[in-house]
Amino acid sequence: MVTTKLYKMNKLLIASVILFSLASCQKTYELAPQDDFSIELEKTSYKVGEPVKFIVNGKTENIVFWSGEAGRKYEFRKRTVVEGNAISLNFKTFAQFLTPVDQSVIKLYVSTNFSGIYDAANVRAANWEEITDKAVLSSGVDQTPSGNISLNSFAERNKNMALALVYKTTVIKPETQQNRWVIRSFDLKSTNQAGEETVLATMATAGWTAFNFSGPATNWSITSAQLLTVRNSTDLDDDWVVTKQFNPNSILPDVGEPIKNISQNLTDYTRVYTKAGVYKVSFVATNANLKESVTVVKELELTITQ
Repeated sequence: MVTTKLYKMNKLLIASVILFSLASCQKTYELAPQDDFSIELEKTSYKVGEPVKFIVNGKTENIVFWSGEAGRKYEFRKRTVVEGNAISLNFKTFAQFLTPVDQSVIKLYVSTNFSGIYDAANVRAANWEEITDKAVLSSGVDQTPSGNISLNSFAERNKNMALALVYKTTVIKPETQQNRWVIRSFDLKSTNQAGEETVLATMATAGWTAFNFSGPATNWSITSAQLLTVRNSTDLDDDWVVTKQFNPNSILPDVGEPIKNISQNLTDYTRVYTKAGVYKVSFVATNANLKESVTVVKELELTITQ
């Protein structure tokens, strides 16, 4: 009899635990409503440098702020390509050990039909267009700036482009050392029609690959800080270093700024704008659990004057 009672009590206890667990799970997966989430401003026009105070109403777990400034526009959060970009290249060179009898040269090329296969045959097969005359090269002075080299004519083709630096010698002079070329910096940038810049490559990120077509004992030396030609007194050199390919019309998606998470309270947020203009400001609020999420977007138009 006692055994039967204990059995029934255990069944009731187990059932209670199950019901409590189900209720807890239901509560865990229940999203808090965001019907009361809103953003308010004391006014819609502010001056440059004047703090803009946004009043945050309602209960929301996470908020991401999109100021409407360059790189912070909600409508461009998924944008990766924009046509009509201006492409510019800048680099610095050093012609080291330059002598009057030196016969070594450095050349700059661009290709928009390179296959992207980085082997000697495919590099040779590509059409490389020389643009050396667009650059100022060192005549013995270190850190000589190339000047701003426009690659817009290549960008207009809307094709991937690759750049190459070529070190060539035309005369062997065993009695004198050849010039050594050093590329000190490399900056390739894209600027869209709104004036927003995207860095396409630096010295460290250009993805250099070296090829040796003559003078097997020497080749380009590549580091994240510089490119360096290796001198050769016994063979003629034809040494190439080629960048990875770039989409001239690529652009990084805009990103927002997280200003609140579930562990924080936020009743207001202040921002200072440094440029005059009309800004579309977005607040993206999200409540989430293990099963689902709900997002609400609130947008305001803000005018900043001088």
